[in-house]
This record gives sequence, C-alpha cells and structure tokens, in this order.
Amino acid sequence: MSSQGRGTTAAAKPSRRRMDKTHWLYIAVIAAVVLGAAIGLLAPELGKALKPLGTMFIALIKMVIAPIIFCTLVLGVGSIAKAATVGKVGGLALVYFMAMSTVALAIGLLVGNVIHPGSGLKLQPYEAGSGAEENSTVKFLMGMIPGDIPVLPTLVLALMVGFAVQSLGKAGEPVLVGIRHIQKVVFKLMTMIMWLAPVGAFGAIAAVVGATGWAAIGSMAILMGAFYLTCALFIVLVLGSILRLVTGLNIFTLMRYLGREYLLIFATSSSESALPRLMAKMEHAGVSKPVVGITVPTGYSFNLDGTAIYLTMSALFISTAMGLPMDLGEQIGLLVFMVIASKGAAGVTGAGLATLAAGLAAHKPVLLDGMGVIVGIDKFMSECRALTNFTGNAVATLLIGKWTRELDLDKAREVLGGRDPFDELSMEEDGHDAGPAGGTEGGSEAAGDHSAAPRVPLGV
Repeated sequence: MSSQGRGTTAAAKPSRRRMDKTHWLYIAVIAAVVLGAAIGLLAPELGKALKPLGTMFIALIKMVIAPIIFCTLVLGVGSIAKAATVGKVGGLALVYFMAMSTVALAIGLLVGNVIHPGSGLKLQPYEAGSGAEENSTVKFLMGMIPGDIPVLPTLVLALMVGFAVQSLGKAGEPVLVGIRHIQKVVFKLMTMIMWLAPVGAFGAIAAVVGATGWAAIGSMAILMGAFYLTCALFIVLVLGSILRLVTGLNIFTLMRYLGREYLLIFATSSSESALPRLMAKMEHAGVSKPVVGITVPTGYSFNLDGTAIYLTMSALFISTAMGLPMDLGEQIGLLVFMVIASKGAAGVTGAGLATLAAGLAAHKPVLLDGMGVIVGIDKFMSECRALTNFTGNAVATLLIGKWTRELDLDKAREVLGGRDPFDELSMEEDGHDAGPAGGTEGGSEAAGDHSAAPRVPLGV
C-alpha cells in the first residue's frame, strides 16, 4: 500500500505544477478583464486610450501564426500518414475525425448566424482610433514587433513540404526531426506571449467597454452563453445520438463514468491532463488496447470538436462586432480553412487563438483588430472547449471500437452501468499514471483546447 501511496503522490506532482501555472494565468486574466471593464465604464476616454495594449498583444500573436501553421501542418501530414499505416483503425479514425470536425465547425457557423453575437458593438480597427497612433512611444513599440507572414501561402507551402518529405520515406525523417525541434521553439515562444494575455485583455476590454459601455459586456456574455449551450447540445444531441445509434450506449452514463476526468480537466483547464486516465478507462470499458492506443492519441491532435465550435463562433462574433459580416461564400471558405488549420490547434497554450487569427488573416485581415475582445473572454471558454474535446474523443473510441469489432459491448454496458467499477489503483499498475508533461488547451485551446498526444505511441 505504501508503494501505491508513493506512486500516487509522485504522479500528482506534475499535475499540481501545471495546475498552478494555468491558474495563475487564469486568475490574472480574470482580474485584468474586470479591471478593464471597470475603467471602461468609469473612465471611457482612458479606456479607449489603452487600446494599443490589446493591439500590440494581437500583433505578437500574428507574428507567430505562420511558423505555427507551417510546423504543425508539415508534421501533421506525417502524423496522418503514420496513423493511416496502422490499417483499418487508423484510417477509420482519421475519416471520422475529419467528418466530426466539419460538423462541429458547421454547427458553430449555424449558431453564429442565428444569434448574431457582437451585433451593435461597432468595433473599429486600431488605425481608426482617435489619434492614439500619433503617440511616439506607441509607434516605437509597435515598430519593434515583426510583421506577420501571409497565411495562405504558408499553408500551401507547408502542405507541399509535408508531402515532399513524406515521399522521401526514411530519408525525410531527419527533416521532420528538425522541424519538430523548431516547433518546440515556436510553441515556447507562443507560451511566453500568452503570459502577456492579461495585459492584452486589460487594454482590449477597457477600450471596447469605453467605446460601447454595457453593450460590450452584454455581447460577450451572449457569446459565452451561446458557446456553452452549443457545446452542451453538440455533446448530447450529436455525439449522444451517434453513440446510441452505433453502440446502443447512453451518453449520460458515459459522462458519469468519466466524472473524475471532467473534474480534473476543469481544475487544470486542460483535457490532456486526463489523457492517460481516458486510455485506461476506455480499455476497462471493453475497447481493445490497440484501438485505444491508436484512437485516443490521434484524436487528441485531430478531433477537437469544442475548439472547432469556438473558432467559427468567435470569427462570426468579430466580423459582426466590426460591422463587416461575412457572406455565405466567405463563411464556407472560412470553414474549409478551419478544417485544415484546426489540426494544428493542439499542443500549446493559445494555439486556439493563433488558429482563429490565422483564419481571419486568410479571409479578412482587418478583422484581426477585433480579436482583442476574444482575448479577454478566451479563458472563460477554455474549460468548455477542453470538456467538449475530451467527450468527443471518448465517444470516438467507443465508435471505432464498435466499427472494427474491437468493442465488448456487454463489458461496456456493465462498466457504464456501474456494475463493474473502474479500479483507481490499476492506474499505477498499467503505467497510465505518468500523465503528459506539458501544454494546455482549452486551450487551450485551450482551448482550448494537446502536446502530449504525439508523444504517445500510436501502436500501443
């Protein structure tokens, strides 16, 4: 027993360290949003003068969009090829993930077009501000931030490089290793930038509330409420219906079975913190170990349902708030781009924001100036993104297990019905207790929000 106790204590340390970092940032953003809103309401002119803080933070995010897209897509092409080589399970998983991501993005667009979040705000680009750009200090600081690289050419180049490297076979592996090291540097840079999120959120919220008053607070509340409701309906109606039709299992019994994992995700704002536990619980629920070993890690990188909903709803919020609504053709183009780019919205704090910025830059660059409002409320939506992503991967594992005849349905019914409870002590025995080491999503992206996923062997 003592050894088990020591193992539990040792395993808890990494999670505690990660939780502390996440929560300090989370608390700082909340405080910044509240303070910014207060200044905007009490001193509107001062609030509007703080707009450059949000603008500079968005400029920093724009700076790393292209490197993130390039690295993640080049490596993503290799990951798709690797997953597909494991046979029927990997190929089926990838097809399902692409389909569900498209459905989630489409639902986000549908809800956004129904509720029109952001209407009435009339946000203005930074350049249209009331003389703030004439400040020499602001000009100097803005000049220090490198310009952003065009996104669409980067996307095309990344796909071409990815397929070229893939065609080289083993000779291309050193190139992938090098890009993977570059990706770590870029992700580290993005993480550093995200620690400036409280400053950016403070300036952006103060400016928008100073310009529009209580209307801004109401619009942000509507967006968050609509996002939470959409994610809940997506889980219950879409995922629940598919799970019932294919396996006969109930989504609510599955969610009750994963209750501890939901609490862990809520505490850490990261669905990857529960990745090892999900693998162990899916095996206990009757899914074969090979299917779990392929589906769960791949899903953590390619099946981001909550992030997909967040991307499209946030994009529509910004376009409506700035008085630049997108027509149907632009929305479909945005959806197609997000289907591809969302595959890179994993593995680093703020990648969801970076992917959103990439989508806006590819369609209407002027909309990037409205992202400051999203920065202010992004953290409030990160847990919901992470919970939705996690639930989507749990459902996917059961579905693919059923389709490949690698699911023991009788066992699954016993487990989800509570008649065969999961043994928490088995975590140490199975070696699942050593959870992933870094990153968040909700965002982390976490969302939002999964750097651990690629490190888990696909052939487990």
